[in-house]
Amino acid sequence: MKRILGLDVGDKTIGVAVSDPLCLTAQGVKTIKRKSIKSDLNELEEIINNYEVNEIVIGLPKNMNNSLGPQSEKVIKFAERVKERFKINIVFEDERLTTVIAEKALINADVSRKKRKNVIDKLAAVFILQSYLDKIDRKVIK
Repeated sequence: MKRILGLDVGDKTIGVAVSDPLCLTAQGVKTIKRKSIKSDLNELEEIINNYEVNEIVIGLPKNMNNSLGPQSEKVIKFAERVKERFKINIVFEDERLTTVIAEKALINADVSRKKRKNVIDKLAAVFILQSYLDKIDRKVIK
């Protein structure tokens, strides 16, 4: 059984989610507070090993007109470092509006502003990964 890791990569944090062994659902794992690329990769290595991950989905922050901006370039460079270190297949998933959707879900669940700040990136990673899982699941069914 394989698991897929989902990442929401930001400048200050990385939201992390992982699939169940059947790759049907995404669950939030943690939010990594970014310190350095070495530290970030070490934390990811622990998660990759613990969950036996063999594929990574990274949210790509596209502009609303589908173009790539400066934040997309940062995410692509980060993905290159991840691929170089772990030799794992990486897939990009459009993450437009995932943080907005996560924020609305947390507000609807009556989560306080302080608590939202601590979990928003992890929840965005869940949405990114679930979106990808839903696509590959449909491909299997067809």
